[in-house]
Amino acid sequence: MPWPIYLALKQLFPTGRVSFFTLISVLGVGLGVALMLVSTSVMGGFGHQIQRMIIDTQGEVQVRARGVLDPQLATATENALRKQPGVASFAPFAAGVVMLEFERRPAFPAITGFDVERMKEVIPLQRYLIAGRLDDLDDDSVILSSILARSLGVRVGDNVSVYSPLMMERLKQNEVLLPREVRVAGIFQIGHQQLDSSTVLCSLRLMQDLYGLGRTVHGYNVRLQPGADEYAVASALNDALPPQAYALTWFESNADFQAVLSFERNMIFFLLTFIIVVAAFSITSSLLMSVVRKTREIGLLAAMGGKARDVALCFCAQGLVIGAGGTAVGLGLGFALLHWRDAIVRLIASFTMGQEAFVKFYQFSSLPAHTAPKDVAIIVVFSLAAATLAGLIPAWRAARLKPVEALRSE
Repeated sequence: MPWPIYLALKQLFPTGRVSFFTLISVLGVGLGVALMLVSTSVMGGFGHQIQRMIIDTQGEVQVRARGVLDPQLATATENALRKQPGVASFAPFAAGVVMLEFERRPAFPAITGFDVERMKEVIPLQRYLIAGRLDDLDDDSVILSSILARSLGVRVGDNVSVYSPLMMERLKQNEVLLPREVRVAGIFQIGHQQLDSSTVLCSLRLMQDLYGLGRTVHGYNVRLQPGADEYAVASALNDALPPQAYALTWFESNADFQAVLSFERNMIFFLLTFIIVVAAFSITSSLLMSVVRKTREIGLLAAMGGKARDVALCFCAQGLVIGAGGTAVGLGLGFALLHWRDAIVRLIASFTMGQEAFVKFYQFSSLPAHTAPKDVAIIVVFSLAAATLAGLIPAWRAARLKPVEALRSE
């Protein structure tokens, strides 16, 4: 073992024990690594969960019309979808906004109509139903999202009134179109605040009647084969679809929301890096004190033939060892916190608002987590680099000491 490395280890672990300086420095780096790991994993878990929810409600790819697709264009679109190797199934949909009223309580949700039998092969809606059955959905019934149903006070079996923009168009022509009375066939809960707060699902025929679409549709939800690349499939579809239609991946369909989520994740990561930066400054301060205390020893090493770069290497090695130890401790603590995250959330909820209120307002009973290997690699590299760089200033200070002056130091 080179003597600078040996001396660095002896200074950090004198007589085989961990010095107080080493312990505090390692814990400082470890806490920073643990917080960065937990924050990136939790934000990644939310992103992964939202991705699954979007795919389960829209499919991996969505074909949209530049207006509407009449029967001829719909046939051409379906032919293009059938010829695409990565496509497993698809189903037509029509979407819009309506006014819903129940006992003089109004709401303005988004509404989507679809072919029930074909949509079962694309979107697993039955999985998210908390009341009612998907098979009970017909041309005279709707399925409401959970928060919307709760805000209106609606239960399965109640009748609600649906007002569509077509009523305003008919009024311009001096015609009166009465609201459509429909039955609530079910209530679903996705776990996504936006989807659960203002969404109505109905049959495609009912949606076409409400908007006066006739036999036209607004697009298709597409489910891909396992392992198929959604971006490659969407690109191939855009080359094959008629000019009146275009394909988007699930990410492109929700690009604004995904951009906000990515920005929040990156900002949290950026802010937490300052914890490691502060720990690095504490390492620098401690090593500088060590240089001052060991000035005579450094002068003696130089007088015995030790080169300046070897003396500098001794202090850089101390920073690297502290960084490696802190990173290991931080990863262990971070993965332990992620493993017990649900118990920690329940404990915090029990001391604040209670578990039921926590689930009601924050829409999750368990904290999602998804740890990407790339994030772990970035955290490890940043931690080791910060701790190693923290030893550069003390190393430079020690290397500049002249042997004669260092030996005379008191």
